[in-house]
Amino acid sequence: MSRPDADPVLVEAIRGAAVESERRGACAVVDAQGKVVLALGDIDRPVYARSAIKPLQALPLIETGAADAFGLGSPEIALACASHHGEPPHVAAVAAWLERLGLTAEDLECGAHAPANPTAAQALIRAGAMPSALHNNCSGKHAGFLTTARHLGEATRGYIDAGHPVQRRVLAVLETMTGLDLAAAPRGIDGCGIPVIGIPLRATARAMARLADPAARGEARAAAARRILEAMAAEPFMVSGSGTFTTAAMTAAGSAVRLKPGAEGMFCAALPAMGLGVALKIADGAARAAEVAMGAILCRIGALDQAQAEALSPFLSPAIKNVAGRVVGNLRPA
Repeated sequence: MSRPDADPVLVEAIRGAAVESERRGACAVVDAQGKVVLALGDIDRPVYARSAIKPLQALPLIETGAADAFGLGSPEIALACASHHGEPPHVAAVAAWLERLGLTAEDLECGAHAPANPTAAQALIRAGAMPSALHNNCSGKHAGFLTTARHLGEATRGYIDAGHPVQRRVLAVLETMTGLDLAAAPRGIDGCGIPVIGIPLRATARAMARLADPAARGEARAAAARRILEAMAAEPFMVSGSGTFTTAAMTAAGSAVRLKPGAEGMFCAALPAMGLGVALKIADGAARAAEVAMGAILCRIGALDQAQAEALSPFLSPAIKNVAGRVVGNLRPA
């Protein structure tokens, strides 16, 4: 099996007349039957998809009937798929959702961190307030886990543990959607505390394609997949936040593109109009390079048209600025 440093250079950082640094990575574009449409680098090396597969992890929330039992709408379902930036609408929506369950932020086992949105973080500081688990970018996903546990009468404590029914359901979904037996796959713990599983990009992209084109997955799975993708399209801000590539790209592309970034340079996409899934990993974990690479891939395969690409140009080739705010370079796809 190849090493990550054998993957091709996907993104370059330009400063002045020189390439200052390079970001290697791998990417798979696959259809629901597993046919590879585009492959860059080693797409068969297991990698942790991290938060990039939250839309897959949200499927049990719909399939168990939990979403309907607690009257969840598109904002909550989008939050279940989100890596939100802790802005006031995100925090308020998760708090209201937990209240509907008879729970509070204390029941979230994801931990607390400051909002990723600088304005929201500064507002907390000015108010003399500490961040709570509601500000955690994964609080919506965890609220979804708690919702299924509540609905099925399961313990809410320890829902992040691999042996809890919540996580066993998620594992079952990942196996059916990737088409793999993951019993012997590499294991770890995600930043928010849940199990993370090493899956090749080829299989992760296939899972996202099956989310985008779920007709062969059975009526219940297809209905759940469509509902998740519809919620993401309706509420791109809830999936991410203000001023982000994810929000901007889903807003510009409308119903054609669903995006989900993850930590350590992961990025996934479901493309319902094309019936394709995309899974991308930047080898050194650089998030800004993952955005540029994903944008370039979407343009290359025709998921974004010229007008959409032009609207997203600040993200597709972002400027590098010095401390004084002067543009001194840019990132570009290699």
